[in-house]
Amino acid sequence: MDATNSPTLGVDLGTTNSALAVAAAEGPPRAQPIPQVVAPGEVSALPTLPSFLLLATAAEVDPKGLALPWSDDVRACVGAFAAARGAELPHRLVASAKSWLCSPVIDRNAPVLPWRGASREPERDDGERVSPVDASARYLAHLRAAWDHAHPERSARELEVVLTVPASFDAAARELTVAAARQAGLERLTLLEEPLAAFYAYLATNPRWRDEIQPGAVVLVCDLGGGTTDFSLIEVHDRDGELGLERVAVGEHILLGGDNMDLALAAHVARELAAGGKPLDAWQLRALTQGCRRGKEVLLAEDAPASLPLTIPSRGSRLIGGALRAELSRERTTALLLDGFFPLVPADARPARRAGAGLRELGLPYAHDPAITKHLAEFLARHGRAPTAVLFNGGVMKAAAVRARVGEALRAWTGAPVPELRSADLDLAVALGAAAYGQVRRGGGLRVRSATARGYYIGIESSMPAIPGFPTPVRAMCVAPQGMEEGSTAELPDDELGLVVGEPVSFRFYASTTRKEDAPGALLDGDDPTLVELDPVEQTVTPGAGRVAGALVPVRLEAVVTEVGTLELWCVARDNGERYRLEYSVRERADA
Repeated sequence: MDATNSPTLGVDLGTTNSALAVAAAEGPPRAQPIPQVVAPGEVSALPTLPSFLLLATAAEVDPKGLALPWSDDVRACVGAFAAARGAELPHRLVASAKSWLCSPVIDRNAPVLPWRGASREPERDDGERVSPVDASARYLAHLRAAWDHAHPERSARELEVVLTVPASFDAAARELTVAAARQAGLERLTLLEEPLAAFYAYLATNPRWRDEIQPGAVVLVCDLGGGTTDFSLIEVHDRDGELGLERVAVGEHILLGGDNMDLALAAHVARELAAGGKPLDAWQLRALTQGCRRGKEVLLAEDAPASLPLTIPSRGSRLIGGALRAELSRERTTALLLDGFFPLVPADARPARRAGAGLRELGLPYAHDPAITKHLAEFLARHGRAPTAVLFNGGVMKAAAVRARVGEALRAWTGAPVPELRSADLDLAVALGAAAYGQVRRGGGLRVRSATARGYYIGIESSMPAIPGFPTPVRAMCVAPQGMEEGSTAELPDDELGLVVGEPVSFRFYASTTRKEDAPGALLDGDDPTLVELDPVEQTVTPGAGRVAGALVPVRLEAVVTEVGTLELWCVARDNGERYRLEYSVRERADA
């Protein structure tokens, strides 16, 4: 197959919904419908694939009803039916796997999902559990199989695939995403950040975009998905008469999105039920949360009904007769979500940050402050840019009331209306933009200059003698400056560094989205307030020939931003040139 004329697949691996799109050598990208089980024995092609994995037993769901057009042997279900049946079997439902991919509190390669499910149930059954990487791989494998079934002459393994990740994903989460894609059989892979993908979709589907954003314009991409909130700023330049686009700022990782809204609605309903003498146990609360997820999507739609009934299943023999019933009203849902997550705040508002308790329940590290407008105000103030246009993305932004509230906040902060750019499709824009980016890489359009969204630093422990009462100082060395281009290498100054081989060691990493002037090798204090410490990498570096465990090998450092879009850090022995790669996909700390 001629690679220059073969299509590019765009894949949006979403927290709540995943999508698939394709772009030929010419013409706009188009979405690819995804066949999936919607009811036992019934398969339909839908625009998106809900990112839910149901690991029910044969007694709970007959495997014969889960057959797909490309496979009769299906033991677990992905997609629409998984989400619907999972509301009744919450202990069997894997949700938010993408958020778990970037969680520092678990081993992301270990079978820990469903969280608090399966064998953790009181009955202590033997239900299956999977890792966040495995769950993500199953979603991607379903998308690959859907494409292969519809296009047997052009296997996804042979095509260029652009897979999206949140702009806030660090190097470890990116590496794990790539591992999931490889596991799913996607080989020719490139990563693209979701806000950029949404912007590429805007360019690809709006032939008159040059009339809407002129040189000097600053576009805020406001991407609110199921699990994360991502902010990016893209500036339009005029370089000697040539139009240029540059991503000039990206937000920090904010684990805040539609999932939090579902939990808020569930807590509201649970409180009303408890006040009426019908308290819910933890199992029922998880089932209610799944019901509120669907309720939110219905009640925030343009043609929403005035209210929506909810059914909360009970346990035991009276599963149906003992079910509880509640109701969500459109008015109350809208008010709860707008006032709780999008309050009107001044431009100098900042999200609250509270000190962590000594003992905390392990789980996803959600943002402490649910006010998304406060996070947005902080992002704009940190980077000192006032947006002149806004592009919304993500399922949360389908609600006109939410878009209007964000627009109202931006108008108050900037002193003028901030026009809303027309999104290609709030559910499908990321997949469409990923496919369009494949066209751009082949010279088919204007490219947004982006490179790395943040600078990366590695901790170097000082060799000073131990002093009672004082920890050993740690300096942070810049290994990959912000703005480092894909496919480039940074060789660091030949400092006196030694790598311990053959024994378990821990490497500390830092990142910054504001230090744009640091060059490779720049040294900072490890507690510099402009740095954010990332998950440490724990690794046993295999000794090379002639080296013993515990040896300290003199090395120099080398950083590579791959064409795929991941960061690789290498330690190169100064005596014989042996190369040791630091691996990210390992067990992370459990003290965050």
